[in-house]
Order: sequence, then structure tokens, then C-alpha cells
Amino acid sequence: MLFVMSLGPLLFAAVFGQLASLLASRRMPKLWLTLTLAGFALALTAAVLVLATGIEWEWRSAFPLCGEPLHLRLDAISALFLALLAVVGGAGSVYAGGYWPDRVHPLSAPAGRLWWSVLVFSLFVTLLSSNGLHFLIGWELFTLSAYYLITLDRQRVEVRSAGWLYLGASHVGMVCLFAFFAALASQTGSWELGPMCEHAKLAPLFWLALVGFGLKSGMFPLHVWLPSAHANAPSHVSAMLSGMTLKMGIYGLVRFSGWLPVPVAAGWTVASLGVASAVLGVAFALGQHDLKRLLAYHSVENIGIILVGLGFALVALTHGDAAWGRLALAGALLHVWNHGLFKSLLFLGAGSVLHATGTREMSRLGGLWRAMPWTAGLFALGAAAISGLPPLNGFVSEWLVFLGLFDATVSHGTATWTAVPAAILLGVTGALALACFVKVCGVVFLGAPRSDAAAHAHDSGPSLRGPMLLLAAACVAIGLAPVLFWPAIARAVGEWKPAWQGTDAPAPLLTLGWVHLALAALATAAAVWLWRKAQRSGFRRALTWDCGYAAPTTRMQYTAGSFAGIITEWFAWILRPSRHEQRPDELFSASASFEEHTPETVLEHLVQPVGTVVMRVSTAVRRLQQGKLQAYLLYLLVGVAGLAALVMSGDGP
Repeated sequence: MLFVMSLGPLLFAAVFGQLASLLASRRMPKLWLTLTLAGFALALTAAVLVLATGIEWEWRSAFPLCGEPLHLRLDAISALFLALLAVVGGAGSVYAGGYWPDRVHPLSAPAGRLWWSVLVFSLFVTLLSSNGLHFLIGWELFTLSAYYLITLDRQRVEVRSAGWLYLGASHVGMVCLFAFFAALASQTGSWELGPMCEHAKLAPLFWLALVGFGLKSGMFPLHVWLPSAHANAPSHVSAMLSGMTLKMGIYGLVRFSGWLPVPVAAGWTVASLGVASAVLGVAFALGQHDLKRLLAYHSVENIGIILVGLGFALVALTHGDAAWGRLALAGALLHVWNHGLFKSLLFLGAGSVLHATGTREMSRLGGLWRAMPWTAGLFALGAAAISGLPPLNGFVSEWLVFLGLFDATVSHGTATWTAVPAAILLGVTGALALACFVKVCGVVFLGAPRSDAAAHAHDSGPSLRGPMLLLAAACVAIGLAPVLFWPAIARAVGEWKPAWQGTDAPAPLLTLGWVHLALAALATAAAVWLWRKAQRSGFRRALTWDCGYAAPTTRMQYTAGSFAGIITEWFAWILRPSRHEQRPDELFSASASFEEHTPETVLEHLVQPVGTVVMRVSTAVRRLQQGKLQAYLLYLLVGVAGLAALVMSGDGP
């Protein structure tokens, strides 16, 4: 009871702290940062209390807002996402001060702090709201604030285009969500939200929620806005978008698939979309030359892994609450956290590279590990985590999803025939992700600098390095001690499906923790031994064998395109790369070039052609609006005549 009483003041103080930071955002950056971090600390404390004790906080106001009384709720599911918001948002807030300072961006930096506070406040409202109308208000507010953050550098045409694409796609999803909540309120007679699984007639509404929340989560093929928005936003905003706002789409799917009945086909659909997102997301990532755009496509991949876990949890409900569904859902919820941590770390690392070199083009980088050892080391750790390598956190959550799929294969039912290919394709996804990040680390950080900017780069300062260290430490902590985080995940699983409440930690999880600790100890011991041996032996540095080239140049190195060329050919049917080449016309040609660009296939080959047709029809219809009364009377007469002919043709003899 004491914990429940303390949750209210903590949460209200966190919300008011974010509101107060709005006032300080323009002229007092230090006070803004203090208030923002204080709000995050209070929110994190409240979330940890809920996850640690299993209590639930609920509050109803005596006064209405927009005609509806305020109804706030913090349970294990919303607490899991609120804790992630506090960690990612806190790291991004500190990072923003060094990455986007007032002295360099005197106009956009204060505006960025303002919209950051609005974004955080609206996310608080959305996660705590238990009223459909207020949920929609918070959702729209965070959509608009994210748009202004994406377009902070709006002098560039590509930034404005990315912002408009994000806004358009988000409002398509918003229309679906408005229809979802309006239909829900119409069927139940109230905007109040909560468990309604006994109302079987609400099941078809799941498809509206899938489109609305799926657009926000960036699942394939609804991801069309994601690559350009994440690539063109400031890097701390990219970290927030990928680390947290994408998860709001997942939050919506998890929340309402637990509160409402779902169609029988929902699980199969979600799992299929998850597999497609995972495989095709990493395939598109392999074809990218822009560092941040590559990371954006890996968000599509990891959202797919989460959806596979959620989809098979829904399938398990139709198989008598099969135990393997609990493992799949636990892996999905843990991967929500893990992806938020290592993807934010990678975007902040990419921001550090961009801050030092001024370019995101990987083929203009190289050799940065010498000048930027901290950034290179932390980025490599994030790359290992996102590739699912032990002993880091990415392996733990993906391993739980795999455990669920492996158990489903021995269920001797229809789930077997889908779990087997899903497990195989997720394994392929992990291998391709590893290949992709070997490419990234090799091209960006190893080798020789390919440009003057890369040759004169410098490492990031404390304000950029500190947040990366925090996120890296969290990745290591979950990897080395996964059993400590199991109670929080188990409570969220139990909140989603009360019959799964009190699920014990799987026996292999404790063993995995000990194995990871042993691997970490061995790796540390080996690194120390090699370093000491190098110091005693007095190794000297020299070029490797130059294959007969007396004067090798940086142009002889692998580029981002050539490194992954063979793998991307496997997916040419979906990537559809465009190539521009000038072949040498003689033995010692003075000029020759080869360029390859991977387009956004869904956007450029599906959405844009449809949009072009719609705009042409709209233009043609607009010509009918002549402003002449005679023309409008003629349209009315033609319409009445057509209606009369339709009625007469329907009459029987």
C-alpha cells in the first residue's frame, strides 16, 4: 500500500517536471536539462517500483478533459515502456547538448529542446492514458512534436521531404486509430479502456489497430517513412525515434491485443509480417551506403523480430495457452528493451562520426578507430549486440524467441509447420545482420581514411561519450545477468495474459547468465594477456603485404557497396538496385566509374505511382469547379438523372 501511495506523487512530479522544462527550453539550457533528467529519474523510479513489486497504480480525476474524465493507469506493460523512455530519453537529452549546441544552431537548438519536452510529455500521456480520447490526443501530439524534431535542419530539401513523408504516413495511421477507438467507443458505449476480452464482437477491430500501430512501428511494408526520417533527423532524435517512438507502435499492439479479443488469423498475420520485416529489413540494410539509413533499416529488422514473438504468442492462445507462447512473448518484450538500448547506442555512435567528419557516406570514411577509439569501441559493442552475439543483450532476447519457436516445433500441430521456417529465417536474419555490421565496422572504422574529413577526425567529448557509455553498460548488464531482469518481463507477460501470471524463469536462463559471465571473463583475460605481450615484445607497426602494389591508395580498399555486393545480389528481386557505370575504353583508361543505388522499393515502385494517379484524378476533378452557377446546376441535373435511372433499373416487373 505504501508503494501504491508513493507512485502517484512520483508520476505527477515526473509529468510536471517535463512541463516545467518547456518554460526553460528557450533560454536556460542547463535548467532545462536538470528538469528533464529529474522527470526521467522520477518516471524510472515509478516504473521500477511497479515492475519490482507487481503493484498497479490507477487514478481517476473528478474533472473532465475534452468532455472525458482523466483516467491514468500504470501497470507492468506500460511500466516496461516507461522505463525504456526514461533511459533512452535521458541519454538523448544529455547527448543533445554537445551534438546540437546553441553556439552552432542558435535558432534550432532552443526549438529542439522545446519540441523534445513536448514529445516526452506526450509519450508520458500516451503510456499512462486509460481513456481512448486522451490516448488519441497524446498520440497526435507526439506525432507532431516528432515531425518538428525531424525537421530541425529544415534548410535542406531532403530534410523537409523526409518530414512531410513522416507526417503523411503518420496521419494515415492516425485515421485508422481514430476509426479503431471510435468504433470501440461505439460498441462499448464509453471511451474508457481496459480488459474487454469477453466482447467477441470487438475482434475485427484488431485489423484497424494493426495498420494504425503498424505504421508507427515501421513494420514492412508500412515502413516507407522510416529510412528517410531516421537518416535526416539529428542523431539524438534518430536515437529517440528508433529507441522509443517505434516502440509505441509495439506498445499499442501489445496493449490492445491483451485487452481485446483478436481474430484467429491475427497471430499468423503478425508472425508473417514479422518474418518479412526481419529478413527484408536486413536485406535493404545491406544495400545502403548511408550509415544512418543503414541503421534505420535495421530498425525494420528488429521490429520484425519483436513481431515474430508477439505473433506466436497470439498463436499460442489458440493452442490452449501453450507454454511456448510465453517464451516467445517474453523474448519479444525483452527485445523491445534491448533494441531500444543498442539501437540508440548505434545512432549516437553514428552521430559522433557525423559530428567529427561531417558525412554519413560510408565510402568517404575509414580508419576512424585511430582517431575515435571510444566511438569505435562503443559502436562495435552495439554492433555485436544487434547482431545477436553472446554475451550481450541481443542474444538473450533472440534466444528466448528461438526457445519459443523450438518448443512450438514439437507441439505436433499447425504451429510446427510455421515455427520451423520462422526459426530458419530468423537464423538467416542474424547471419545477414552480422555480415552487415562487419561491413560497417570494416568500412567506417578500419582501413585507411578515404577523405580529408576522415583523416582529421577527433573523438567525441564527455557530453557525447557519457550517454553512449550508459547505453553500452545496460547492454552488457542484461547480457551478463539476464535472470535479474526476468521478473520484470514475467510481470509484463502476466499482465498481457493473466493465465500466464507468475511464470518462472526458464531453467536455461540462469545457465546462460553463467556462460556469458565465463565468456566475458575469458575475453577480458585474453585481451589483457595480448596487450601485455605486445608491450613486452615491442611489436612494430608496418603495412601488410601489398600484393605487388608499390604505392597502394585508399581507392583500392573495399567500399560499402563492393563489400556486400554478392549478398545483395541474392535480394536483387526486391532491392532493384540502379547502376551507373562508365567502363574503361582502353587499356590504361583515364576515367572509369561505377555507382550503385538501392531505392526504397515500396515507396518508389508502389506508393509513389499510386499517389501520382490520385493527384491526377484530383487535378481533373478540380477542373469541374468552375465557379459558375449554370455548371453546378448541370452537375446536379446529371446526378439526379443518374440516380433516377439507377432506381428505375432496380424496380421489378
